[in-house]
Amino acid sequence: MAYTEVHDDETAAIAVGVLQRAVYWFAERGVTIERVLSDNGGAYRSYLWRDTCEALSITPKRTRPYRPQTNGKVERFHRTMADGRAYAHCYTSEQERRDALSGWLHQYNQHRPHTACGNQPPITRLINLSGQYS
Repeated sequence: MAYTEVHDDETAAIAVGVLQRAVYWFAERGVTIERVLSDNGGAYRSYLWRDTCEALSITPKRTRPYRPQTNGKVERFHRTMADGRAYAHCYTSEQERRDALSGWLHQYNQHRPHTACGNQPPITRLINLSGQYS
């Protein structure tokens, strides 16, 4: 399952807000976040990030500098998102591209087969969800 938001910058306050909303979103689906892996940007080295992770009982982890392989799953998701959404269609504006994200994400999470899930969509990995096949 993937949760995404689009922002114009990556300050500590924005990163913390995204984390809090992601934790809530996943909790609604019965998933408890135990760890979060981030890069080494200033937002993720901030006291605000550290304190928020602690308050949410999440262990923060950071990738090794200059080693994108450490974050391979995220990098692969970014590629899938770029190929399947961001550059697969002609958009008339950046806002139109951003507006298309929620529909693409719904398709990705609930309908697109994933080999890691036995060619089922990720939503099938979460059990006992009402309306999981909508």
